[in-house]
Amino acid sequence: MISLNHISIHFTGENLLDDISFIIGDHDRIGLVGKNGAGKSTLLKIINREISPNSGQIVYSQNTSIGHLPQEMIIYSDRTIIEEAQTAFDHILKLKAEIDQLTDQLATYTDYESESYSRLIQRLEKSNHLFKLWGGNTMKGETERVLMGLGFSEEDFDRPMNTFSSGWQMRVELAKILLRNPSVILLDEPTNHLDIESITWLEEWIHNYQGALVLVSHDRAFLDNITHRTIEISHGKIYDFKSSYSDYVIKREEQLEQQLAAYENQQKQIAQIERFIERFRYKATKARQVQSRIKQLEKMDKIEIDELDRASIHFRFPQAPPSGKIVVEIKNLSKSYGGKAVLQNIDFTLLKGEKVAFVGRNGEGKSTLSKIIATSLDHEGIFRLGHNVKIGYYAQNQSELLDLNKTVYETLDESAKGEIRTRLKSILGSFLFSGEAIEKKVGVLSGGEKARLALAKLLLEPVNLLVLDEPTNHLDMLSKDILKAALLDYSGSMIIVSHDRDFLQGLTTKVIEFKQHHIKEYLGDIYDFLSSRQMDTLQEPNHENEINQYNQTERQSQNKIEYEKRKSFERKRRKIVSQIEKCEQEILATDKEVAEMNIQLAHPDKFKDIIYSKNFFDRYDYLKKKTERLMSEWEDLHLLLQELEQSDLTNS
Repeated sequence: MISLNHISIHFTGENLLDDISFIIGDHDRIGLVGKNGAGKSTLLKIINREISPNSGQIVYSQNTSIGHLPQEMIIYSDRTIIEEAQTAFDHILKLKAEIDQLTDQLATYTDYESESYSRLIQRLEKSNHLFKLWGGNTMKGETERVLMGLGFSEEDFDRPMNTFSSGWQMRVELAKILLRNPSVILLDEPTNHLDIESITWLEEWIHNYQGALVLVSHDRAFLDNITHRTIEISHGKIYDFKSSYSDYVIKREEQLEQQLAAYENQQKQIAQIERFIERFRYKATKARQVQSRIKQLEKMDKIEIDELDRASIHFRFPQAPPSGKIVVEIKNLSKSYGGKAVLQNIDFTLLKGEKVAFVGRNGEGKSTLSKIIATSLDHEGIFRLGHNVKIGYYAQNQSELLDLNKTVYETLDESAKGEIRTRLKSILGSFLFSGEAIEKKVGVLSGGEKARLALAKLLLEPVNLLVLDEPTNHLDMLSKDILKAALLDYSGSMIIVSHDRDFLQGLTTKVIEFKQHHIKEYLGDIYDFLSSRQMDTLQEPNHENEINQYNQTERQSQNKIEYEKRKSFERKRRKIVSQIEKCEQEILATDKEVAEMNIQLAHPDKFKDIIYSKNFFDRYDYLKKKTERLMSEWEDLHLLLQELEQSDLTNS
């Protein structure tokens, strides 16, 4: 157990965290949420004793051990992957070295009756016992299991760490934390470095983990699957909810509504008391009542409304210019790096208006194919863009491609052409860059700010094909939701690489899986793919023993049922939401026409020819009745949606 008591920390004169207190229980699963810059990563560092708060204290229960995975870290290691991962077992490795040393000493002894030989034997027996007790015999197997779960292959184990990208090196750091199995794990955006399969494996590992977890993530599905408590940081304060993220969102809104209602009622009461005081202040006969009211005001506990940070990006992609029916055509395409095949003889066609998701393990070629399409990266085979195709590209390392020495404004200005240059400040304002912020150097921006700036560059000219490689990394929940809404509204074609299941849900109509240098097509969105993929997995040969095979099949069958339930729920929900939106559009159109007729009725002299026409009042009555019918239908649909969502919450 860890107890945080009245913790405060400030930077540049402002409190980032202001007098916060909460307890991390032994088996807690806490999702730490809030906008970028709210202080989530700082709080994890305080808990991990990396930085000290300006005031307050943290109390740790006896024998508390902590594993902390930061968002980013610089890793220097020339060990192999397996050697680096096994440093998690330093205590066992030291013991093994001691056992080897004792064994070598025994090999040189000839006096088997001596007391020193007997003591050496006893030390070796004790060390061997501890080695077995601490898991020394299973250390290698456990290390390999965790590494493979996080996406490494057996061929990777003996490769040096420094031959892998920073994302893969972060996976090794995560593996070391899992292998140490500390009593508290702190994870800061771990899914940024993982693919969907590795995320699913990590979820299962956490379900079996016996310690406490504090997780910072903008992956809603990941949070919902593993947390049962949500702590929000906003304006230096915390709000603690005993629920998963999705439930927290609902409860937080309800709390704010209740708070607002109580505040408004209190304000009415205060105004009433103040009117009484002002009216009878100078009447001697009412002096006692006036004094009583004044004391009542002084003793009243004033209700304050929580100050929430509602600032968010807001934008729409420009209307896509027309293109040919076939947007991308690929035949028999292959790509290798340094003799290592990444893609082999793949075929792929993207039609006008299609929105496609690229998924699969990292390193399988998703980003490579995206680069070939977006930048004409060299390759073998046929690749053709359709007629009049204009591409907007967001690279996975987009923020790293920005010039750190340029200002925010200069970054857009160098790419803008024509009339759009007069609107650069407006575009930057839509992405939360305004005032002095547009003169900031790119080098001092946070990861989230760089991501927003890179997205802003996509609006500088209309395109009809968006190629987006992990666009949600570093974006907070609200920004992700707004980006998704803009993509749903986008009229062009789209290819998106992402591991965020919640973000992909309902966004694409086709999923392309990358596996073993080839691709396979699945119709539907991400949950349709996951459901199909579970069925495919059941058909794949399993060479493990029968017990493991039975357990795996049972687990996959349960996953399949869950995905089918989720798919059915989302299908029903989308249908109701679509009906609600259609109903709202009809209500707006009807209200607009009624409003025009009301104006005409208010000025009978001016519109007498229209008012006294044959069908005016018949039309007016019809529209009034139609409005009532539509409102009733709208209410029924909302009740139906509420019942559906409540049923889903109950079943989950």
